[in-house]
Amino acid sequence: MIGIVDYNMGNLASVINAFNSLGANAKLESDPDRLKDYDRLILPGVGAFGDAMEHLRANGMDSAVKEYAASGKPLLGICLGMQLLFESSEEFGNHEGLGLIPGHVVAFDPTRFDHPLKVPHMGWNELFVQRETPLFAGMKKEFYLYFVHSFHAVCDDAYAIGKTHYGYEFVSAVNNANIYGIQPHPEKSHTNGLRIIENFLKV
Repeated sequence: MIGIVDYNMGNLASVINAFNSLGANAKLESDPDRLKDYDRLILPGVGAFGDAMEHLRANGMDSAVKEYAASGKPLLGICLGMQLLFESSEEFGNHEGLGLIPGHVVAFDPTRFDHPLKVPHMGWNELFVQRETPLFAGMKKEFYLYFVHSFHAVCDDAYAIGKTHYGYEFVSAVNNANIYGIQPHPEKSHTNGLRIIENFLKV
């Protein structure tokens, strides 16, 4: 059973459809007490970091996700869900995250761009694999995925399994033991995205 955390942040239809298209038994879950019943957990999200954390805290879902992560079962954060895995974010103020991966989330800094680019970073871009990981098993060392975001994670390279270049290099996929995160949207990334989802089902 695949649990998809439902905390009223973003359209979850494309996420659940992507998993179900691969024959996975995926279900939206809004009851924090039931997270422990799932074999794998997805933390999706679209919107602002601070709002997302407020929604998670409203019924104790933040603690439930942390407890799930501590169980050793696989957890995957997608887009904003990946950012929530970190200790903090500077989006519209300073906000505490779940603290499951050391690091923080910052805005794209156009003063560092190697040429003028628009923010948000939106559209297809390459992810460059940094080291072997089950999440990218059987895939090339670089491949295109679909991105939509104005903030990105900053963390030690020990946790970076994927990086992307947009004005400058940033971390676009992470792993800490049983916890995985990916900044682009695999559910919107066609064949490559479905392969990542399929790999997560085998972790």
